[in-house]
Amino acid sequence: MSPEFRLFTRLEDLPPDFGPCALTVGNFDGVHAGHRRILQRVVQTARELGCRAAAMTFDPHPTRVVAPDRAPKLMTTPAERADLMRAEGIDELLILPFDAGVAAWPPEYFVREVLVNKLRARAILVGHDFRFGHKHAGDTNLLAEMGRELGFTTELVAAVSIRGERVSSSLIRGLVEAGKVSRACRLLGRPFTLEGDVVSGHGIGRKHTVPTLNLAPTHEVLPANGVYVTRTHDVESGRTWKSVTNIGRRPTFNGDALTIETFLLEPLDGTPRRIRLEFLTRIRDERKFESPEALKARIFTDVRRAERYFRRVS
Repeated sequence: MSPEFRLFTRLEDLPPDFGPCALTVGNFDGVHAGHRRILQRVVQTARELGCRAAAMTFDPHPTRVVAPDRAPKLMTTPAERADLMRAEGIDELLILPFDAGVAAWPPEYFVREVLVNKLRARAILVGHDFRFGHKHAGDTNLLAEMGRELGFTTELVAAVSIRGERVSSSLIRGLVEAGKVSRACRLLGRPFTLEGDVVSGHGIGRKHTVPTLNLAPTHEVLPANGVYVTRTHDVESGRTWKSVTNIGRRPTFNGDALTIETFLLEPLDGTPRRIRLEFLTRIRDERKFESPEALKARIFTDVRRAERYFRRVS
C-alpha cells in the first residue's frame, strides 16, 4: 500500500503534479477479483514506466444519470472503493462527479482533455468491454487509435473467470441478495462486507435470547434475510471477533423493521462505535419460533455450527 495515496473528488482540484501515470477508468463497484487484476496490472505498469499508478471512477454511477430506471444498487460506497483501491497499490484516485455535462462529453474530448491533459496518462489499462463518452460512442479501438496519436499505450486486461463463472459486479450482487455469500466471496476475492455505526436495538436480545450488536442497515445491497457466520471488526481499534449475524425482521417477536444483529462468539470489552461485518457463509433462513426460549436454543445451535466452521477454516 502506498503511503502517499492521494484522493481527489473534483477535476478542478487536480494538482499540476498529478501523474504522469498508468491509469485505469471504470465504475469498480465491489472492487472484485476482475477489478483487482486490472489494478494490479496498473501498479505493475506504473513501476515499469517509473510513474504513478492511478485510477478514475465515478459518483454517482453513470447509469443513475443517463438511465436511472436501469441503475444498479451498489455494493460499495465511494469511500469503500477508495480504501480497496489503495490496498491494491493505487497511488492516486479521482472520483469524478458524474452529471449530465460529463455524460455529454464526446469520447475524443474525454480522452484528450481529461485522460491525457489533466491526468497525464502514459498508459491506459481497461477491460475488454470498456465504453466511454456520449452515448458510449467510444470503444477500445478508438482508445488505442488515440493512444497512438497522443502518445500513450493501451492495454486490454482479460476478464477473470473463477470455477467457470465470469466475474462481474452484477453476478456478485445477485449472489449476495440470494444469500450465497460464500460464492460471492470467491468472486470478490475477499468477504462481502457491511460497515456502519452500532445503534441501539429494542433490548429484546438482552432480555430474552442473547445480547447483540446492532448495525444500522443503510446499504443498498444486503444479503438475503437469514443467519450467517461472520467476522466482526471494530473499525476504530482494529479488534476482531468471530460472530453470528442475523438479517431479518425478528418474526418471533412480530417485528416489522429490518435489523442486522450480531452475536459475538468471543468476549467483548466495551461496545464499539462502528463495526464492519464480513459475511463468510450462510447457516439458515430466518424463521419464526414458537417462543423466545426455542429461538435462544436455536441460536446456540447456530453458534456451534459457526464454531465448527472457524475450526475447519483455521
